[in-house]
Amino acid sequence: MSIDMHMPILIVDDYKTMLRIIRNLLKQLGFDNVEEATDGSMALTKLRDKGFSLVISDWNMEPMTGIQLLREVRADSKLKDLPFIMITAESKSENVIAAKEAGVSNYIVKPFNAATLKQKLTTILGNF
Repeated sequence: MSIDMHMPILIVDDYKTMLRIIRNLLKQLGFDNVEEATDGSMALTKLRDKGFSLVISDWNMEPMTGIQLLREVRADSKLKDLPFIMITAESKSENVIAAKEAGVSNYIVKPFNAATLKQKLTTILGNF
């Protein structure tokens, strides 16, 4: 099965530079349908208004964190199966465990590059 390189992807981070970095990495990998949200509550509104195929979210944001967003997504019957990648600077095992328990599809620790992102995407979406 081939990956739809035009699938809608939502990236969520409260730091504009990080949004630009993630967008550029996705572009390097061939994805061109990327939207942004600057916090979890904005992301949740966008997710409920429009169909997305993937969420890539930072953990540490205000007022709604990435883990809170993930829990909301998993609790929503329309969104619960949406692939969700969590990005964080924290590599603490309790954070990884909390994300896994909340239903994260994959987890990336900053800093990361296109190869790391591609590997994580391949794990949840298949080869591309």
